[in-house]
Amino acid sequence: MQKLSIQKFLNNKFIAYLAAGSFLVLSLLLGISIGTVSVPIFTILQIIAAKLVGIISLDQIDPMFSSIVWNIRLPRVILAGIVGASLAIAGAAFQGLLRNPLADPYTLGVSSGASVGAVLTLFFQFSIPFAGSFTLPLLSILFSFLTIFFVLAFARKIERSMKVETIILTGIIFSSFLGAIISLMIALTGDELRQIIGWLLGSVSMRGWEYIKIILPFFILGSAILIFNVKELNAMSFGEERAQHLGVNVQKRKLMILTAGSILTGAAVAVSGTIGFVGLVIPHLSRLLWGPDHRHLLPLSIITGSGFLILADLISRTIISPVELPIGVITALVGAPVFALILLQRRRKERSE
Repeated sequence: MQKLSIQKFLNNKFIAYLAAGSFLVLSLLLGISIGTVSVPIFTILQIIAAKLVGIISLDQIDPMFSSIVWNIRLPRVILAGIVGASLAIAGAAFQGLLRNPLADPYTLGVSSGASVGAVLTLFFQFSIPFAGSFTLPLLSILFSFLTIFFVLAFARKIERSMKVETIILTGIIFSSFLGAIISLMIALTGDELRQIIGWLLGSVSMRGWEYIKIILPFFILGSAILIFNVKELNAMSFGEERAQHLGVNVQKRKLMILTAGSILTGAAVAVSGTIGFVGLVIPHLSRLLWGPDHRHLLPLSIITGSGFLILADLISRTIISPVELPIGVITALVGAPVFALILLQRRRKERSE
């Protein structure tokens, strides 16, 4: 009886959004407040109000606090939040589409494909005419989409039915191969070595407002496409044949969802490097807490993923301060055990059946 009441409480969508929203707001405030110099939360709110609304004069605020918050911590926290949201919603979509909680941009090789695109751009100093600073995310998105296309094509060659396990194993194979290409480029790199290695480890440090402007259009576009397809994702989570019987154009919708996931992953990797396991852990936990309905799962994954990566970034820069750990190290420390637990649960379920 108690278990039923707890589940009913969690299934209340108002409670779900309130809990996720509170977690995000708390993460934002902690991420901005805590650091080498602690900034009072009330001062943070004053600075944001002064900058955005103008109801308070900046003359009333310590210039040091104002500079730290507006020029360093706020853009860093917002960027971490957008990257976390992008990876989480992409992971939730991939898991729903492939009907497997082990699917995410990292395990499917999409992150590795985006990394190859970004490293090639940095290595050869590519610049698309008229694209400017958008060259890096555009090429990352292109390579992430090509990777998922080749993963699915190769999986179909191996097995016409394209079992999810086959797709994930193919993704891991491609990820390893692409990782070898990245290692080769690093071995051939001269002066750009430190920049490429630092970028590959994953970080949102010292990125500034410019990087937010780069990722934001792709985040809005990719998220909008996925949210537009929530009903189709719900149908396809029961199997492609059933979705077709319900009137879903499976091939068209699958292409749209994979394209949107590639846009989100490519843009996230372009601005922050490779950050693994966010797209695995957050959608899985959100699904466990609040159910599999993608109408709510996708927005809740956005909110929770955003808060999670903000906290991961906070830990990465404070746990052994003044030394800063790559954010990917923190997400891997959390994500790898969760990945193992999910795998164990699936094996036990298969044996019991």
